[in-house]
Amino acid sequence: MPRLSPYKHKLRVATRASELALRQVTEVFAQFPELSYQIVPIQSYGDRHKDVSLINNKIQDFFTRELDEAILNGQADLAVHSAKDLPYPLPAGLEIITLFEAFDKTDAIVSRNNVTLSELPVNPKLGTSSLLRKAELLKLRDDIDIMSIRGTIEERIRQVDMGQIDAVIIATCALKRLGLEHRIAEVLPFETHPLQGHLAVVAKSGNNKLKSIFKQKDIRNNYGKVWLVGFGPGNPDLLTIQGLKALKKADAVYYDDLLNKDFLSTFKAQKVYVGKRKGNHSIEQSEINKLLLLAATSAQTVVRLKGGDPMLFAHGGEEVEYLQRNLVEVQVVPGISTALAAAAYTRIPLTFRGISSKVTLMTGHSKDHIQVPNGGTIVYYMGAANLSIIAEEALKKGWSPDTPVLMVFNVSNPDQEQYFTTLQQILNEPKNYKTPLIIIIGDVVRIKTTPSENIAKPVFLVTGTQPAGFSKHGEVIHKPLIEIRPLAEYNQLFAVFEHLHDFHWIIFTSRYAVQYFFAGLLRKGKDTRSLAEVRIASVGSVTTAELLKYGIVPDLQPEIESSEGMVALFRQHKISQQQILIPRSDIALPILPEGLTEAGNKVVTITVYENALPQNIHPVELEKIDFVVLSSPSCVENFFKIYKVTAEQKFIVQGDTTLKKLLGHSVHINQIIRKEVYEKVS
Repeated sequence: MPRLSPYKHKLRVATRASELALRQVTEVFAQFPELSYQIVPIQSYGDRHKDVSLINNKIQDFFTRELDEAILNGQADLAVHSAKDLPYPLPAGLEIITLFEAFDKTDAIVSRNNVTLSELPVNPKLGTSSLLRKAELLKLRDDIDIMSIRGTIEERIRQVDMGQIDAVIIATCALKRLGLEHRIAEVLPFETHPLQGHLAVVAKSGNNKLKSIFKQKDIRNNYGKVWLVGFGPGNPDLLTIQGLKALKKADAVYYDDLLNKDFLSTFKAQKVYVGKRKGNHSIEQSEINKLLLLAATSAQTVVRLKGGDPMLFAHGGEEVEYLQRNLVEVQVVPGISTALAAAAYTRIPLTFRGISSKVTLMTGHSKDHIQVPNGGTIVYYMGAANLSIIAEEALKKGWSPDTPVLMVFNVSNPDQEQYFTTLQQILNEPKNYKTPLIIIIGDVVRIKTTPSENIAKPVFLVTGTQPAGFSKHGEVIHKPLIEIRPLAEYNQLFAVFEHLHDFHWIIFTSRYAVQYFFAGLLRKGKDTRSLAEVRIASVGSVTTAELLKYGIVPDLQPEIESSEGMVALFRQHKISQQQILIPRSDIALPILPEGLTEAGNKVVTITVYENALPQNIHPVELEKIDFVVLSSPSCVENFFKIYKVTAEQKFIVQGDTTLKKLLGHSVHINQIIRKEVYEKVS
């Protein structure tokens, strides 16, 4: 006696209206005789646009979009798809509730008089809708004229019978489903899509009742799982506990170069070496992907073991995408990257407050694509062969010739070695270093290599309002080039105070913005309680210290203390569609409000103080000055109004905006050092 359907209504099944699509639905529900269903025929984008070539098509959901939308909008309960047509990832709100086994994964040739591929005439016209099939066909016969072909299976075969093309390539399973086996001239011996022949059922996520029914026939129940595990830089002690657990239960381990083989020998799993070194690839990445897929679909628990971290210069992203696209479960276990290990084992930090708040990880293996970022610390992986090119490009980019460089061989291993040099020495004294090598460039390396007592005591011309901080380094001549003045009237500011509740954020960009904002607030008879519903951002530590005087701890402060840093921080936190108030000077630059507006916010700027050039300035003789200290863009502008600068003059700047303004006056980068860097290395 047949089981009763668990559903009170017929299941609504979205499908394309072709004969093949309808037979695929019948094939699926033959597995569930207790279920009743009704067809919801839908024309897909691909059905409506048969003029679009599938060989060059980049639209992933070409045949599935409208069917999936029908599920999401409640028009259908589920859809039956050819699994290889599924987009990756699936649209939000959908999931595959079952994947059926393919009864045939091959391709076949259909031709007039059933002639085989080799029997076709010279330069035959052969139709296909697949870029993969095109590539495989040309391996078998390079004289084939590949024709992009569209339409149903019947329409494609009709073009052969009418003499428009000599033959067509069709999935063997499609021909069998349509009862057209007699048209198969030859089953072709080439590779097809991993999901060819599989049918998939897609439904709305969270429909557990429907999912539990279809899960019974899901072949993924018998799939294994792939773990992408980061081994770290080489020392087995740095392997994570989770990574160790994965190795202990693995059936097979596919491992890279530079891993400790003695350690791996302690595990029962089959070990397969798939390493790649420069000029010596044991196996190509595409083949590694296929091996992992084959092992997982054969019910094995697989560990893909990679040096360092699997998602950093390790093709981990490619492997994750390939496996997930082919419906295999993947879990990534992070590993200690070589860059972090090098910093730890040499005790040289990649970031250091006041010296570097930015680290850029680069690959240096391609000499034609060497890139050098501006500032911070740079770490190059795989750059030993192109070390001189890296140094040369860094100097072209404006890095100082005496910028220190650390190179570490075989990080974390017993034979680890480290070498200290500079960008200029790399060019002047080329050497062949051992590999593998990690390269660290930046002023953080100077912490290890430059003793502070050897640095001379210079003379500073401080042009900002605050001279403190440089007297411990040498003689200070304080000649302010800016004067902070209160506003003549506060009507505009007072008007804003009446609507503070309309703002989500207030951003303070200087200590003076804080001082004059709260001075105005008090004059209006208000205090910090007016800001109870508003979040506060501070551009940097000095501004934050001023806010603390008023009992306010900012919600956000960028590591890079500049307008650019603030914009980047708001983008990082995806802060958008917010009302933002920026109290500032009358000559503030537009970088911050423009950047926040571009990020989708509504920004109001309000002048709370004036920044003016002081009267009766008496210039000093620059020949007696070792460093001119510039703390703001207005200092830069006013300095060049008063002084004539030579190429020998050295500058200390505070902040990215000040640096950019200085560079705009044709000052070479070699003449400039950041304030935080100088204070650290002095």
